[in-house]
Amino acid sequence: MKNLPRLMRILATVCLALAAQTGFAQGSSQAAEVPSRSWATAPRHSAGIAPDPAQLAQLAIAQVYMAPTYGWRGFFAVHPWIIYKRQGEITFTRYDVVGWRAPQVVQRNYALPDGLWYGATPELLVDHRGEGVDAMIDAIEAAVASYPFADQYRSYPGPNSNTFLAHIGRQVPALQLDLPANAIGKDYRPLTSPVGVSPSGSGVQISLLGLLGASVGLQEGLEVNVLGLNFGLDFNTPALRLPFWGRWGFKDVASPG
Repeated sequence: MKNLPRLMRILATVCLALAAQTGFAQGSSQAAEVPSRSWATAPRHSAGIAPDPAQLAQLAIAQVYMAPTYGWRGFFAVHPWIIYKRQGEITFTRYDVVGWRAPQVVQRNYALPDGLWYGATPELLVDHRGEGVDAMIDAIEAAVASYPFADQYRSYPGPNSNTFLAHIGRQVPALQLDLPANAIGKDYRPLTSPVGVSPSGSGVQISLLGLLGASVGLQEGLEVNVLGLNFGLDFNTPALRLPFWGRWGFKDVASPG
């Protein structure tokens, strides 16, 4: 039993590596036309998605973004982060977990609010503005402070950046955060706490180290996790929940409108 988590990680790594080969094959012709670049030179400029905080100074805003992870992992995994500003503020605060900043992996304002994640364009997952958001921000900051793995990082099966956002989602259900199926690490739970609230804060979950389990909730619908590969159905905003793709169906952006 002691070696079970290690064995499951090895099996899952093999599965993910085989699946990634499909993505490499599909993108090989395009990759040949693109100059090679390293993480140090990958673009990280603004994607032009976030609202102008100065122009909306009197509006409280909370948003969640995600983008494919850097390099080959981007074929099947994403990196999420959260930004917010209170009413009257003219700049955003950003929080995400960055593995190479260990042992202090929780980073404040590590990058631009809507910056490309080492060349990958972010996608908006949550957009709350106006009434009630200041109180939501108080809860977000409390969740950031209570994150139990602030000095730990493991890309697979977690804890990682998706584990961090899932923690915030559990603590702040008003966010209505629905991390996609390819947010590997969102289901990570220690063996001492295999049952609890689902990552959206709207349901229940059972999970063994994020390697085997299931979730059911208002936001995420029904999802089954086998070795970090998630499959399910989203009934709230109809879609299939699939590994590598994340979701296939209607776009899901949590917002009061």
